[in-house]
Amino acid sequence: MLSKRTIIGIIVGSAIIGIGIYSLISDIGLKTIEINETFGVGETTSYQIRASDHAKQHMKIMGDKFDISLASPGLGLQIPKTSHTKEVTLDWVHLEDGVTEIHLQNTGSSELKVEATLEITTDPILFTYHIIVITSGMVIIGFSMGFTLRKPKGF
Repeated sequence: MLSKRTIIGIIVGSAIIGIGIYSLISDIGLKTIEINETFGVGETTSYQIRASDHAKQHMKIMGDKFDISLASPGLGLQIPKTSHTKEVTLDWVHLEDGVTEIHLQNTGSSELKVEATLEITTDPILFTYHIIVITSGMVIIGFSMGFTLRKPKGF
């Protein structure tokens, strides 16, 4: 017969393991994110887009005047720091795995607006986090099973 604490531990541990497995599976592959940001006069921003090969990227930048530089991995799209006015639309595909770096600076007298649709891969360190969550669920189940085998004094 399982004790009440053992049953609660099994339920909680199973829920934690389920959350870890779901998160692990959902982070596999490319994710599409939408960006819609506005930057004030003189502000600077940068984006680092981690993606695998054949990931499609689209970015539309609108403003009075702005500087942009872009470096894509491998032989992909490369834009040295250049000034632009009004609107720029960038469409590119990652030719190999890596990180695209984009630097923007608003040099005009109005707000800079960035609209983008990006296909990204998740950070590899998240795989380790998901494994730790799954392991902690197993540890909880293991400790709770100890209450069934022998009950420590005071419980």
